[in-house]
Amino acid sequence: MMKITICGSAHFVEKMRELKESLAEKGHDVIIPYSIIKYDLKNPEEAQKLKDSREYLNGGVKADLTKKHFDEIKNSDAILVINEEKNNIPNYIGGATFAEMLFAFYLGKKIFMLNPIPDHEKLQMFRDEIEAVKPLVINGNLEEIA
Repeated sequence: MMKITICGSAHFVEKMRELKESLAEKGHDVIIPYSIIKYDLKNPEEAQKLKDSREYLNGGVKADLTKKHFDEIKNSDAILVINEEKNNIPNYIGGATFAEMLFAFYLGKKIFMLNPIPDHEKLQMFRDEIEAVKPLVINGNLEEIA
């Protein structure tokens, strides 16, 4: 079994919590972003409210949470990228998640993606780099994580 850090937009908080439970039932040690735990986020609206707060951006909260998440990735065997639809973009991956993927690649960690690499024009700038790190796209099948 592996230690897996879940990465993705906090918008996907419900899916992250669901997958953490499913993977833990399979014997994996699963870490979700600390922001979800610290602020007890339960849905996309709560995540957005946190992101919109002054403390989050100007108070250094985002920077501190990013460093903590990078530490979790460093101490994991793999990451699981949650890339579902957001803002009408299928398989969305934002800038922070993209950075987490590159960091995991640099560290030699396994990279699993829940859904296919995004092909939307707004995310085209990431596509070549995501393909280059060779994530294993599991198409929602947690049995592929091994």
